[in-house]
Amino acid sequence: MKECNQCGKCCTKYSNGGLSASASEIELWDVFRPDISKYVDAGNIWISPDTGKQLELCPWLRKLPNQDKYLCAIYYDRPDDCKAYPVSIEQMVNDGCEMIEVQDLLYPKQAQHNLNRIMADSRPPYNE
Repeated sequence: MKECNQCGKCCTKYSNGGLSASASEIELWDVFRPDISKYVDAGNIWISPDTGKQLELCPWLRKLPNQDKYLCAIYYDRPDDCKAYPVSIEQMVNDGCEMIEVQDLLYPKQAQHNLNRIMADSRPPYNE
């Protein structure tokens, strides 16, 4: 499995309504990050504060100039859904994640084990 190359596919695929935030995350944003909180409406995240409609892209996703790389402007305060990604090798394949290598496809159980190790600080291990 390759290192993340910041291609942004995870963010662009899920930021338009595919993410959620817990009540405690939203409460934390209300108190400490009102700039994030203004994009929350009725428990839904990344809602335009101007129109009340779901945004197509996360408002915190920043494309690096003249590169095909992205950064998260709220990385340390991002939703747990973002912190937990990717969950499974299957999800990475479906999303076109550029971390996947041929050996991961040939040996998916070992690849999942490696992914669980990489993500140990972000989420519990995923077991098929």
